[in-house]
Amino acid sequence: MSYESSTEPIKIGYLMDFKLPESFPPEMKKDFFQTFELVFDEALADGRIDRKIELVYREVEGLPKGSVKKVIDAYGDLVDEGCLAVFGPHITDNAVPTREAIEERFRVPALSVTGSDDWLGEWTFAFPQGSLTDEPIFWADLLAKGGHTEVGVLIEASLVGETYLRNFRSACRRKNIRIVAEATIAQTAQNINEAVDIVHKAKPSALVHCGFGFGFGIVFLNAVLTELDWDPPRFTSTAFQNAWINPVMWEAFSGWTGIDQYDESNQVGQRFLDRYQQAYGRRPEYCVPVVNHDVANALLHAVIDAHPLSPRGVKEALERVKMLPAAAGAPGTRVSFGNWTRRAWMGAGYLVARSLDPDGVNSHLVDRFGEE
Repeated sequence: MSYESSTEPIKIGYLMDFKLPESFPPEMKKDFFQTFELVFDEALADGRIDRKIELVYREVEGLPKGSVKKVIDAYGDLVDEGCLAVFGPHITDNAVPTREAIEERFRVPALSVTGSDDWLGEWTFAFPQGSLTDEPIFWADLLAKGGHTEVGVLIEASLVGETYLRNFRSACRRKNIRIVAEATIAQTAQNINEAVDIVHKAKPSALVHCGFGFGFGIVFLNAVLTELDWDPPRFTSTAFQNAWINPVMWEAFSGWTGIDQYDESNQVGQRFLDRYQQAYGRRPEYCVPVVNHDVANALLHAVIDAHPLSPRGVKEALERVKMLPAAAGAPGTRVSFGNWTRRAWMGAGYLVARSLDPDGVNSHLVDRFGEE
């Protein structure tokens, strides 16, 4: 065996702090990993890197159904495996406490899609697949454009829900929109009839859901609205992006306008999907492949630029990632970090508004933020 053939791969961790259900489509689970593999394999093939990058996967049940401890332990396992950076955890209630462990114990850089600013720190970077601060502003913009001056709000009982609500109250004040009713619902799928009835009786002209990214709290909402014979314009968070998981989630988000990151006009994303289709024989036209492309591309640039190739070297190289064209978001979105910049996507258009089509397959663009 030659010396060159024994080169060890560069290891990057992938921490999923949510147990994917057995019903989760197998081809969609592949999208999580194949996106990274394609970005890394392309770089190896064209000589930008001279050794393979290996993705090391861990999946645990963090909050809301599991525990933070499981997430922190899994992060430690990835560090022990020799990972130079970790993609995850992603759920805000897990990410924020894990940040403390990363800073105090692990000191290995992490990238997350959490929307919480409380995640951001020396070792923790965000590709916010939504934002607990930005999305409420966008909801208020959509409401104002629709002529709504009164709104009812359903809030999931969690850090995510309360943070959304706090920022939405501020955004509504700036747009002269009055919140006429607020009601709390569980973060997991439970009976929500009483909460919805409270909001319904206040007679708002629109409804907003402040909730968790995997959308459990919203699962029964449409059924309750049907029972009440109430069909208001309704808006939700990036929980909407999980409509693609299965028909149950599609039905749950049908009729809602949600926050998304897939924009078919973004040619960076479309060219990547062209290559994805050529490599794997399918073209997944939704948020995960374009979001994960941007994460993988940033990590690739950091690995190439890391001197030495160590966790601190990768962390400092991430800070030198500048103005990479993004596949996610509206055309013109870029990815940049810096010494004190930990949020990746630049420009209001990193989030867009979409609604689902009745065919159960497609969705359509409703609005781009930043376009006045």
